[in-house]
Amino acid sequence: MTTVDLNVSPLGRVEGDLDVRVTISDGVVTSAWTEAAMFRGFEIILRGKDPQAGLIVTPRICGICGGSHLYKSAYALDVAWRTQVPPNATLIRNICQACETLQSIPRYFYALFAIDFTNKNYATSPLYEEAVRRFAPYVGASYGPAVVLSAKPVEVYAIFGGQWPHSSFMIPGGVMCAPTLSDVTRSIAVLEHWKDNWLEKQWLGCSIERWMENRTWEDVLAWVDENEAQHNSDCGFFIRYCLDIGLDRYGQGVGNYLATGTYFQPELYTSPTIDGRNAALIGRSGVYADGEWHEFDQARVREDVTHSFYQGSRALHPFEGETLPIDPEVGRGQGKYSWAKSPRYDVPGKGYIPLETGPLARRIAAAGPGAAPHQDDDPLFKNILDTIGPSVMVRQLARMHEAPKYYTWVRRWLDEIDLSEPFYAKPVEYAEGRGFGSTEAARGSLSDWIVLEDGKIANYQVITPTAWNIGPRDGTELPGPIEQALVGSPIADQEDPVELGHVARSFDSCLVCTVHAYDGRTGRELSRFVINGNV
Repeated sequence: MTTVDLNVSPLGRVEGDLDVRVTISDGVVTSAWTEAAMFRGFEIILRGKDPQAGLIVTPRICGICGGSHLYKSAYALDVAWRTQVPPNATLIRNICQACETLQSIPRYFYALFAIDFTNKNYATSPLYEEAVRRFAPYVGASYGPAVVLSAKPVEVYAIFGGQWPHSSFMIPGGVMCAPTLSDVTRSIAVLEHWKDNWLEKQWLGCSIERWMENRTWEDVLAWVDENEAQHNSDCGFFIRYCLDIGLDRYGQGVGNYLATGTYFQPELYTSPTIDGRNAALIGRSGVYADGEWHEFDQARVREDVTHSFYQGSRALHPFEGETLPIDPEVGRGQGKYSWAKSPRYDVPGKGYIPLETGPLARRIAAAGPGAAPHQDDDPLFKNILDTIGPSVMVRQLARMHEAPKYYTWVRRWLDEIDLSEPFYAKPVEYAEGRGFGSTEAARGSLSDWIVLEDGKIANYQVITPTAWNIGPRDGTELPGPIEQALVGSPIADQEDPVELGHVARSFDSCLVCTVHAYDGRTGRELSRFVINGNV
């Protein structure tokens, strides 16, 4: 048996640094460790601040999904202050949150994920030249139009929010905007342009209604070959190419999933509370573990710091959470190896286990039993999971499936705005309280827990989707979702381990830029990926 250790630093293309260490035996990854190499510390910044500071500070955690941070921080304070939120405000919040995700879907796919399809390791594929023609960075026939058009949905966000990114227009009790009929009709026109020119024309090669008819994996395969437009669409080509180069055969992960859900039915969430949240959701929450669905309960969440660069080793609920950093060199002596904490969820009968979050988790939650008439009810990806199992390809296809789904929702919400009704109800600013707010950012479940004492923030904890996915091992030594997903990956060329990039980027980890691979025994640098011309 030939065994090699590789240190890959960093692995990703945007937002922070993710280092990965893997052991490769006979060309297959057998162990993996993920390290978030940068300290965040926003929880420390917020301690002692005005209760509304989270509305300004948390969106700065991310330059890509700041609207998602604003959305959940507003709801956390809505719960803590026991506000009333007019239905119009809920619609606007839904529209803007969804448009941010609609922006992210093509931008992520073409600018971050699909460019790996042009890697020289796939030059023997009969589809390789077509992959290069479509997806080569900057010059690809599909790359350029899709990246340009990806900006359209956040134009809608800016119409209502004043700007994107880093808008602060969502506030406790509603939103700070008074849209006009012109704003609504302009938003519809912008969204239709995006749908007509990218979503249907380039990505699907058909109407969104036709794509949404797919209910099984067999339906999807039949859809690909139904006609030339669908076969040669970017979606059709993506599926064919993934099957050809094997992206359906690795990157499985832990196989257990978490979605906290997002978007509210307006009349069902006028008085935001923790207990009333699940029933009001349109995009459903839920936990799927070992073949069983469970209702999501924020009280079952814990953050473990056994292998994280923080004091102690206790697993705490975020309301009691601590963010007490230590020197990484000291931490390494204690077996710690990452700035990310390890979020875990207490699944009934199974204890605290790691769960994958993200589009695939959302799609599995949408297939669960008991959907109310206003809730997402979509069996497609549960069928795909049962038929071919999770993989890099399936995780990415789940993300792209949300483009037609969210577009449809946004169009409906725009039609439901009643310009004669209010968009804000002034709240009572209680000095004491606890609040939980959560959403589904493009990358997955994103949540805030806020504790107010004497009119100030006594504790504020944020759990990002990236933390759920890249968190290190916990106190029971269970690997995090990406650590587990990397195991089993075939590495065709140890000096150019593109497969590691496929797995990590299938989670859309919010972490960056170049990739270096080293022989763990000799320290010799094996290779360095050049990403978009940057080393």
